[in-house]
Amino acid sequence: MENTNHVEAALNYLVDGSESPTTYLYLPPPGTAARTGRYQKYTVPIYDGRAAKERLSLDKHGVTLAPHQTSVGDFYDANQVRSVYYPEVERLVKEVTGATRVLVFDHNVRCRPRAKQGEPGVQEPVKVVHNDYTLKSGPQRVRDLLPAEAGELLKNRFAFINVWRPIKGPVQDTPLAVCDASSMSQQDFVKHNLIYRDRMGEVYSVTFNPKHRWFYFPMMQQNEAMLIKCYDSDPARVRFTAHTAFEDPTSPPDAAPRESIEARTIAFFAPE
Repeated sequence: MENTNHVEAALNYLVDGSESPTTYLYLPPPGTAARTGRYQKYTVPIYDGRAAKERLSLDKHGVTLAPHQTSVGDFYDANQVRSVYYPEVERLVKEVTGATRVLVFDHNVRCRPRAKQGEPGVQEPVKVVHNDYTLKSGPQRVRDLLPAEAGELLKNRFAFINVWRPIKGPVQDTPLAVCDASSMSQQDFVKHNLIYRDRMGEVYSVTFNPKHRWFYFPMMQQNEAMLIKCYDSDPARVRFTAHTAFEDPTSPPDAAPRESIEARTIAFFAPE
């Protein structure tokens, strides 16, 4: 993927990978830090992924870009997203991956101004290099979501794939950067504990490695969808894909705040 078009931008990496960071998703007990883990900015080149778009593969690089029309009129209407967008995304992931079954089980809408105003269900972009699942939490999520079927489903290949798209385009403010999964090693990923009131979860934070190769798709439009593989049960394929929002130094100062949605899916595959 030789490509000279790039921007130089700072990404937040976990500094010390010797201890697992922890984040409380509720008010922690008195005297307990709500979040642990020290992060540091590293300036890296982030390449224009459009130059390599036709060669990008979920199984080799962990990401691909697909054209995708949607009938959703209001992505801030959670009921409309579930009734209209979820089936659209399931069809898209099936088409791109060849999965026999796809389940959309969650989504996040992101817009910094709306989140700061406290609008329910709206979050800010995440500006920390991370991956959404770990070796342990991937299978556990299947057990949590589909307890009656998990025993059989876990016998065959499955993958968690996030589908990320702009609500409005073009995206200029805090676009999403993705690390070429083939440039990463398992040692780069560090378990990050998520503590809920009723359960514990895991994601991966990521430590810096100069071999990491980052790219993004400039000026993404609402009719484009980025598919990101966040877990794959097949060790013969890339399994995790680090990603993060970043401040694009070439964005105009009056760029509209990024508005985006990511749908979280599980893709199940037939026995090979």
